Parts: sequence; structure tokens; C-alpha cells
Amino acid sequence: MPQVVLKLPASTLEEMKKHYAKQQKADPPSHALFAAKTSNCMITAYRSGKVLFQGQNPEAEAGRWGDVTNASSQKKKKSNVNQHEFYPDDRLFQSSHIGSDEAGTGDYFGPITVAAAYVTKEQIPQLKAIGVKDSKNLSDAQITDLAKDIVSMKIPYSLLRLPNKKYNQWQRKGWSQGKMKTILHHQALTRLLEKIEPEKPAGILVDQFSEPHVYQKHLKSEKLVLQENMYFMTKAESHSIAVATGSILARSAFVKAMNQLEFDTGLPIPKGASSKVDKAGAAIIEAYGESKLEELAKVHFANTQKAKKLVK
Repeated sequence: MPQVVLKLPASTLEEMKKHYAKQQKADPPSHALFAAKTSNCMITAYRSGKVLFQGQNPEAEAGRWGDVTNASSQKKKKSNVNQHEFYPDDRLFQSSHIGSDEAGTGDYFGPITVAAAYVTKEQIPQLKAIGVKDSKNLSDAQITDLAKDIVSMKIPYSLLRLPNKKYNQWQRKGWSQGKMKTILHHQALTRLLEKIEPEKPAGILVDQFSEPHVYQKHLKSEKLVLQENMYFMTKAESHSIAVATGSILARSAFVKAMNQLEFDTGLPIPKGASSKVDKAGAAIIEAYGESKLEELAKVHFANTQKAKKLVK
């Protein structure tokens, strides 16, 4: 179904609300300012300022309020010159598909979190309208709010957390972080596919963190096989709303876990792996002893030795 999304100022939204007063629906979607139906299309305006025009002739209606030549429906994605056999066709991004992403892999403290989300093609416009996009461009507060919105939309998802105690055990067994992420993604996807049965997604897209053949090698080492219709691409959250949704859910879970660590220890627990993290590690050792890092941190990171040197 043809659609156009415009980003409009609050004053225009108020003007639109008055203009379409007689055509408004009594039960607009969650997070919508209003929804109306005209002879051209359905119009849904969101508090974020985005307005979705969807129907037989959305350009005609959208053209009353903004420049449709720069609307999101007119943007074309550039093809990636580094495509491989598991690289998705652009049509996947507008279909009902699963997206999977992770958070916390480069952070000394906090768990690795992986989330897979199933987004139908009908839900894509609403997720865009409420502000779902690459989580790297969102603050922790925005991510927390969006995660709540996603859950309220009843988007099917699967979320896994790898506590650092388990992470350190796997690392000592010789598992690379890449293998850990592969197994977590595979488990999350398996659970989500079971959850949405008998529905079949058009495809499964993983934000690529290793070459597909390496991903398959890690699966094979644990007697697992790749799911059907699997695709991989870097920066997938910039192209796929499903991956962006998974990314936000994963990041939200990571932020929540970090906040819980601060509450439990009574100490500041910074993200990342900077010198601030070294000082935080030293403070934990002074307060609780070195063994506490086994629960809170990825102890093979260089931050562990740096923290020990800072202990007075």
C-alpha cells in the first residue's frame, strides 16, 4: 500500500487536527495525536511530529501539508558494494521480517544483551512514526521510552541476557565473544520463531558482527544449524525497522541492568571501557574485593589489570 511520512511542526499538527475534525476516528492508534480517513488515504499523526499518510493516493493528501518530494517514501537506499550471498534484497525491509541485534559487547561492566523482534509490514510505518531508528542515535532515556512503546504495541520479541559470571566461564573455555554472540542470537531467534508459529517471516536479518561463514562455523561447533531465510548486513539497524526494534530492546535491557548494578553496589558504574571504568573497577575492588568483578565485569578486558593498579 502506498504511503508517505512527513515530519511536521506542532502548529501544523494542530491545524491538521482542526481540518480533519469531522473525519477523525474515535479510537486512534496508541501514541497517536489523531487519526482520520479521507477519500485519498488514512492519516495518522503522532506526537513525535511524524504524520503517516497511507492509502490509494497518499501524495495528494500529504502535499497539502508538506513537501512530498523529500518524504520518506521517496528516499532510495544505496546498494552495498560489499554484498555476499546472505546479503538481503531491499524488498526485505518493507516485508514482515525478524531483526536481531545486541548491546553491551564493548562494555566492561554489564551483560551482553541480545534481542530479536518480529515486525509485520503493517507495523513498520507506526514504528517509524513513533521514532524507532538506529539506537546509536538515541539517548538512554529515549531508548527506555521507545522500548516501553514497542512492548505496548505487542511486537513479538525474544530477549536474552548473558550475565558476566557466565560470560567469564565461556571465555575461559576458549569461546570468543563472536561465538558467544552467535549462540545468543541463535537462541533468541529460535525462541521467537516458536513464539510466532505458525506464522512465517519473509526473512531473518542479523546485524552483522562476523562473516556469515564464521557465524555458521560457530553454530556447527555446537551442533546447531542456520535458520531458514537468514540474512546478514552491517549497520542493518539503519535499513531495517525490525533490526532497529531489536536494537532498542537490547539496549534498553542493557541500560536497565547497568542501573541495577549501580543500585546493588552503591557505586557509579560507567558504560564503555574508558579510564573512568578503570577507576570504577578499583572502587569495586576496594569495597567488595577482586572476586566481585567476576559477577560484574568481563574480566579478560584490560580494564581489570588497570583497575588493580589503581587500588590503594
